[in-house]
Amino acid sequence: MKHCYTLILGLLVMSRFAAAQVSLDTTTRASPLTLYGYIDGYYGYDVPHPNNTARPGFFYSHNRQDEFTVNQALIGLRYNDNSVRGALGLQAGTYPEANYAAEPVVLRHIYEAYAGFRPLKKAWLDIGVFGSHIGYESAISKDNWTVTHSLAAEGSPYYEAGARFTYEASAKLTLTALALNGWQNIRDNNRAKAVGTQVQWRPTSKLLFNYSTFFGNEQPQDSVRRQRYFHDFYVTYAATSRLSALLLFDIGKQQRRRSFADDDTWHTGAAIVRYQLAPQWFAALRGEYYYARNGVVVRELGPTPNDPDFFVRGGSLNVDYRPNKHASLRLEGKVLNARNAIFFKTNGQLVHTYGNLTSTVALSF
Repeated sequence: MKHCYTLILGLLVMSRFAAAQVSLDTTTRASPLTLYGYIDGYYGYDVPHPNNTARPGFFYSHNRQDEFTVNQALIGLRYNDNSVRGALGLQAGTYPEANYAAEPVVLRHIYEAYAGFRPLKKAWLDIGVFGSHIGYESAISKDNWTVTHSLAAEGSPYYEAGARFTYEASAKLTLTALALNGWQNIRDNNRAKAVGTQVQWRPTSKLLFNYSTFFGNEQPQDSVRRQRYFHDFYVTYAATSRLSALLLFDIGKQQRRRSFADDDTWHTGAAIVRYQLAPQWFAALRGEYYYARNGVVVRELGPTPNDPDFFVRGGSLNVDYRPNKHASLRLEGKVLNARNAIFFKTNGQLVHTYGNLTSTVALSF
């Protein structure tokens, strides 16, 4: 944590120096260097109410209950002069604590850290740590339609480390190819690299189609290779200036653990409708499910002896108040139901149904 504070102080000093340099420029040209920050404080309450502050183990964001805490505190610098670009963002909070637990301590506070240039007029090549090319949700909760992340987002990467080549084929079509250390790894856990692709098509200003893929070996030892294949599909549609909808479907497969076993597969889907109630008020309704054969890619809440598969479905409703572009106050209620009894009660018993309330206050610049 001491190293994180030192780096944050360095970012602030650099941003002040950049601002001073820009003030000496008499032209109206915008500075290529920008400072950004974000903090997301929250309080949650679970039903049934457990006797500890941890939420189910497959939650990585807003994963604490019955305590006031910070999901993500983030500060960073970005540089872009349209020929070279780069970013360094540092974070702290319960989100990186949970989601980066497998990384070395010195790397857990990195939100993004990459450098890039234009090898072609309409292309970028970036190398480093950056946000995932999978899914519609950002790790930054305020940018998402719902307060808490979907089951699909919690079961797929939030960040990646590697090389990213992005090509703007047209104003409507963007193509991306990636070579990665793995499935949400900064430190490579084996010597096998993964690859990914992304296609984003905007036929109109109201409609977006996305198709992303991932392929790689995700076992920590090279001697035990199990290839993982993953496909992510989603579409967003702005029906009116106030009403928007999203549909998502993900499907993945991992090679069998034993020669006589079947491959492990998983799939997940979500539908969200978002409506602007008034100039500063928004609401979103979400339905979703997640199925994983043998509990593959689901941390904790592993398979039970009688039914080894993980299957959870549910829904949520949130209301947001945004007094200005820098602040948001949000409240969400969520209910999930599992085929197996996997949710803990206070007395240690397991039940099928789980609910929570999550309230957040977020500030950004």
